[in-house]
Amino acid sequence: MKIYLRILVFAVLLPFLATFQSCSEEVKRSMKAIPTAFGQLNEIVVIMDYELWESPVGDTLRYYYSSAYPLLPQPEPVFDLRHFTPIELRKDPLRKELRTYMIVGNLADEESPAAKMIRKDIGEEMSENARGDLSKNNAAGRDKWAKGQLLLYQFAYSNQDLINILKENYPAIKKRVNKFDEKKLESYAYLNGVNNNLVNEVKEAMGVSIRMPSDYFMAINDGEAIWMRKETDKISSNIMLRKVKYEDQDQLSKEYLIAMRDSLGKQYISSTIENTYMQVNDVDLPVIYNTTKVNGNYAVEGRGVWEIVNDFMGGSFVSYLILNPAKSELLFVDGFLHAPGEEKRDFMEQLDYIIHTIKFQ
Repeated sequence: MKIYLRILVFAVLLPFLATFQSCSEEVKRSMKAIPTAFGQLNEIVVIMDYELWESPVGDTLRYYYSSAYPLLPQPEPVFDLRHFTPIELRKDPLRKELRTYMIVGNLADEESPAAKMIRKDIGEEMSENARGDLSKNNAAGRDKWAKGQLLLYQFAYSNQDLINILKENYPAIKKRVNKFDEKKLESYAYLNGVNNNLVNEVKEAMGVSIRMPSDYFMAINDGEAIWMRKETDKISSNIMLRKVKYEDQDQLSKEYLIAMRDSLGKQYISSTIENTYMQVNDVDLPVIYNTTKVNGNYAVEGRGVWEIVNDFMGGSFVSYLILNPAKSELLFVDGFLHAPGEEKRDFMEQLDYIIHTIKFQ
């Protein structure tokens, strides 16, 4: 009788015990800290089978995503690429806590670990839709393994189609990664906050607002031009501004932009050696010229390298002529960097980010 009662009690309690254990497991999982993704600016982790990485598909991806950033004295890639196979990814948990991933696979290969990962993540319906429609060959996700992650999927049903979509999707994916990196870029540029005194001085002198980081100082404000600088033991980062009257379309040309920059360089910038001045060096590297917008205002952009005449100094610059139609003025803005022996891409991106905060008052 006692044995029967024990069995009966256990049978009655068993569902409750199972439920309690299940709830305990759920509580444990929910209490487990979700990691925050880490990683560098402009870094993409490529998840791809080794055979595909070593094939023309991998060559194509490297050709576009590791192409040279415009324009630096020594070549640096647009993105820093790290490659893991799905097996390598699983071996080290920290590899799942990086910021930006690109998962690439040929879905026709049913044994491919990368293809299996893609199918699982995007679902069978989306996978099948890509079979006959190459416009449905990419997807995006967020926070798969850690908070603050961006995951980009590129897939097709043949290696040749995969090559084609890597080419076609590059501009859009580059733009998406750059947009995703903006918060990190801003945190680098404004690590110690904003220099409000500098902001107000520029506003009063030029009639424009620009968010200047706290580690910049005013070097020159003479009523004609403004020169702001940041000096460390590794780099010299600089922004110059000048207003001119807008008279005709010829001022929005590559030639005028270079002449404007050379004029400022000759008037204001030299080294410690006599008879030195800054000028554009468009002999060793041509100036890249584009039309663009800065905070909604029409502008022309020039990127290139500068040098100090009669001295051995040089670096990168980005210049803008921004049209202010309300006042028939052009604002010339130039960001230039001197960072001998340092990688310059990220510093130039910070300069460009600061310049793009400009607004006419």
